[in-house]
Amino acid sequence: MESFDEVSGLRFALARLEPLEVAAHDAEFDRPVIPSPRVVLLESRMSRELARLVEKHGGTPVCIPAVRECHELSAEAAGDLITGLSTGGYDIVVFMTGVAVSMLFEIGEQLRRRPDLVAGLRAVTTVCRGPKPTAALRGFGVIPTLTARESFTSAEVIDAFAGIELQDQRILLFHYGERSDSLAETLVARQAVVDERWLYRWRLPEDTSGLEQLADDIIRGDVDALAITCQIQFRHLFQIAQRRNLERDMVRALNEAVVVAAVGPTCHAILRVHGVEVKVVPDPPKMGPLIVTLMRYLERSSGRRTAAASSGLQGQA
Repeated sequence: MESFDEVSGLRFALARLEPLEVAAHDAEFDRPVIPSPRVVLLESRMSRELARLVEKHGGTPVCIPAVRECHELSAEAAGDLITGLSTGGYDIVVFMTGVAVSMLFEIGEQLRRRPDLVAGLRAVTTVCRGPKPTAALRGFGVIPTLTARESFTSAEVIDAFAGIELQDQRILLFHYGERSDSLAETLVARQAVVDERWLYRWRLPEDTSGLEQLADDIIRGDVDALAITCQIQFRHLFQIAQRRNLERDMVRALNEAVVVAAVGPTCHAILRVHGVEVKVVPDPPKMGPLIVTLMRYLERSSGRRTAAASSGLQGQA
């Protein structure tokens, strides 16, 4: 289950935003037809909503999930956690994602212990990495104590702890799909007692043929844009290309012929580390604005290409 603000934000964008005008053939001025841009989406949870948004703005979405989420916490372990929360076993709880909040409450419902979970979270300091876990907690009746500021990375979560004495504080840290090394190690360095947990882990898809084909398509020039909504998506794509000794060709093709969009600074940083030039970063760093900003960039780029092509035709006349 995705967090409430992300889902509602995308639905709002789909309902309210007008589609961008797509250039078409004009016989009178002999303008070339601009094909619908092929926009690759590696997102898993929100692929349908993002694809609809791409279509609404005149693009052709190509959905190739690059991440598989594997549930990590058993019902027994979740029951022990809820007991620990409800009996004062923790002082601070950190949620890195809204998905973790939703999964925890889903298990709590299954165990019929939602009231214990709510009471336990209300009794401790709750820290959220940005608006997603914040909205999810509020939806379950818990008002977060602290929310990290934009750009919602681990660095901002660390900043949120600036005024709190952490020595001997018992912290329950719910990571996202992989470990946030900088956050966990900072908390330990400040002498907190940290219990690190995962409700899910990120893995490669069981069938990687789609990612293999995508690497080939990028190298052949059959992709117009690539939207990255989580850094693990690109790392998985790069890993697949690397297995086939295609990573250099793929990065070269991405820089020469593909508009690469990154949802925020973490994604941007990973792409830069791998040598990929990012042309689109939205403000605010959310998925809906990412797609809208990307499609507008593609529209402007198509307009420039059309003007250049028309100029060339006039020069030949």
